[in-house]
Amino acid sequence: MITTLYPCFRRWSEKGSVYLISDTHFEDLDCKLMDRHWISPEEHIEIIKSKAHKCDTLIHLGDVGNPEWMKQIKAHKVLIMGNHDQTATKFEPYFDEIFTGPLMIAEKILLSHEPIEGIDWAYNIHGHDHSKWTKEDAYHLNLAANVVDFQVFSLADIIKTGALNRVKSLHRDTIDTATEKKAKRLGQ
Repeated sequence: MITTLYPCFRRWSEKGSVYLISDTHFEDLDCKLMDRHWISPEEHIEIIKSKAHKCDTLIHLGDVGNPEWMKQIKAHKVLIMGNHDQTATKFEPYFDEIFTGPLMIAEKILLSHEPIEGIDWAYNIHGHDHSKWTKEDAYHLNLAANVVDFQVFSLADIIKTGALNRVKSLHRDTIDTATEKKAKRLGQ
């Protein structure tokens, strides 16, 4: 179990692993224009199925494309909707949970489709940016399919890299700021 997760999300890891993907764009015609090496939905589904199994959770960070392809994935499926995902009702038959905006799943982990710029209080795992020349920093991980060679990523492995150690605690920052303000008031 991933104990770093907030209690309401720990269930995702109770019986298996938690995996992340983004921007599958299944059957979207402009993908080959964006990246001439874009793989077929069949190939991508096989990559996903090689990792995410029945007892696992697969979190899709948006821009699914044709959701019919998700029927082949036996894992518990979670969707953070992307800019190409029109309405949640379209995806309800294919996903077990759907979120329409960014989601804090742990004190220092923020999931979103688009990168959330200017943060140092969370590690933002996202997709959306298909440029392989995107500058990564200590607070962002871009999992857009073509950027990561269409691979699936383990949340536990991401945490084990120490990525969260670089992130300030939002709670600690708030406490420190309040303590400093109080000290200044008392010192005047």
